[in-house]
Parts: sequence; structure tokens; C-alpha cells
Amino acid sequence: MSLLLELAGNKAKARAAAKELSVAQLENLIAGFNNALEKAKEEAAAYDAELALKSARAEEIANLIAKSGLTMEEVALLTTPKAGAAKGKTVEPKYRLTVEGETHEWTGRGRTPKVFQAYFDAGNSRDSVEIK
Repeated sequence: MSLLLELAGNKAKARAAAKELSVAQLENLIAGFNNALEKAKEEAAAYDAELALKSARAEEIANLIAKSGLTMEEVALLTTPKAGAAKGKTVEPKYRLTVEGETHEWTGRGRTPKVFQAYFDAGNSRDSVEIK
């Protein structure tokens, strides 16, 4: 690609490179470049049309916001998701056990903590440590 950029920027180098090609090869190259030029023009026109459409939509939205009595800052503030909204709620503990003066709490979810498992293995029930 750097060779094409070099030839595009220097007519003398382009002419020198063209001398190495036959007339048919040059015509084929020119046809290819003309197709590439048309494609680039179409893409630029489509981009400009899309930009104009987005600009018109933005102006329409700005007019609606102005009519509503809100400012752009208020709309942005009201529509921005809250920072903690994605986090789940904390679960209150369902079981409480005091061993050697230390209180242990457990939600009842996940693996049973060792303290509770030892308590249950000793023949005690979950109902006896349930927080009511």
C-alpha cells in the first residue's frame, strides 16, 4: 500500500512505474481505480446522508427536550444508570450461632460454614440456630 501512496503523491514516479506496464495492463489498472473511486464516492455520500439524518434526529430530540421544560443535563442525569444498580441485594443471615463467645452468622446459602457443620454434626438441628 505504501507504493500506491508514493505513486499517488508523485506524478513522475507514477509515469516511470507506468512505463513498465503494457497498454492493456494500464487500461485495466485505470478501470480498477475508476471502480474504486466510484465506490469511495458512494460510501462518502452514504456517510454524509447518515450524518445528515442523525443531525436531523438530534435536532428533533433537542426540540422535544426544550418543549418538555427539561435541560440536556437533566435528561442525561435521569437516564444514566445508577452505579450500584447492577449489584444484587445483600441477603440477611438466616442462622446465628455463638461459639466460645464469638457470634457466627450464615444466610443458609452456599456451602455450610465449618462452625455450623460441626454444630449440625454434633446432632443439633438447623431450627435451633434459626434467627426468628
